Amino acid sequence: MADEAEESVPALRYEERPDGPAVVLLDQTRLPAEEVELVCTDVPGLVGAIRSLAVRGAPLLGIAGGYGVALAAARGDDVAEAAGRLAQARPTAVNLAYGARRVEAAYEAALRAGEGEAAAAVGALEEARALHREDAEACARMIGHGFALLDEFAPGRSLRLLTHCNTGSLVTGGQGTALGVVKEVHRAGRLRWLWVDETRPLWQGARLTAWEASRAGMVYSVLADSAAGSLFAAGEVDAVLVGADRIAADGSVANKVGTYPLAVLAAHHGVPFVVVAPVTTVDPATPSGAGIEVEQRPGGEVTELTGLPSVGAREPGAVGGAGFALAPVGAPAYNPAFDVTPPELVTALVTEQGVLRPVTGEGIAELCSTSRGEVSRSGNGMMNS
Repeated sequence: MADEAEESVPALRYEERPDGPAVVLLDQTRLPAEEVELVCTDVPGLVGAIRSLAVRGAPLLGIAGGYGVALAAARGDDVAEAAGRLAQARPTAVNLAYGARRVEAAYEAALRAGEGEAAAAVGALEEARALHREDAEACARMIGHGFALLDEFAPGRSLRLLTHCNTGSLVTGGQGTALGVVKEVHRAGRLRWLWVDETRPLWQGARLTAWEASRAGMVYSVLADSAAGSLFAAGEVDAVLVGADRIAADGSVANKVGTYPLAVLAAHHGVPFVVVAPVTTVDPATPSGAGIEVEQRPGGEVTELTGLPSVGAREPGAVGGAGFALAPVGAPAYNPAFDVTPPELVTALVTEQGVLRPVTGEGIAELCSTSRGEVSRSGNGMMNS
């Protein structure tokens, strides 16, 4: 019943409406208080939704980018310009640019083949839908690999798992990445407890992961990010599961800010730190973590309580605005959206192709070289699971 409930509220869909095509989003800035859909009828509206975090999460951003290009093609807009705007809407998440550029390439290939703009637009939408299906299938495979890995760490045992940000069905075309694995542990009757980092400053954990966990019937607790250390010290965490927005060629992982401190804590306490992400999140063009561009967001997200239903909704695309003051007026703030975890702190990387451990540049290169296939190979850090 829980899975059916989750699927009844899709995070994103492309819809042919009487007044024209649109990308329809579940507005994640309004959760958990309200389940409100946001209708984007053009690319500027979709870009605004992406920047405001109405739609978010690396895999789903890739799908949104693909549908956005298809929307531009259907409207007769400049497809190359639309793809460029979408690709730059949030610079850290590599999937967004991947999805937009992939659908743009399908559109351009159709034009070069002599198809008209209308037929090319149909082809673009088919490519976007294929991307959506592939992500759902990738989620299912990641979940299987991740569950098998956890069972290897703790055969037959119930597990206390800690996660950060939100990595469930709200951010993918399927059941999720890291939170998808947690759901599988829960379905198997082996989830002893889920620790949900609140994920400041926008509470993706408290608002979104807790919302998904509650709908799935999990036992969980929300905790302040700064309280995680006390859980490790008390021996209350069996594994950490997180997602990723970009993985560099050396295996460095960019994820929601607050992830790196968890990796340090896990290493100190001997707790497995597992990253669950599709191969599309790996960016071989970025040599190391130092080359990952980290998005800097408005300071008001830290110094004010803004943009949530309890203090009034903002227009799509807004990234600041008056709210309840949490700091003195004019207080400067440091607000990176992500931090970068070096590969030596990552116990394993779970992808749809299998499990990579240890996480090394050589293993990442092999993962990328085999990513077009369906079978992961043993050796050089890759294992079937």
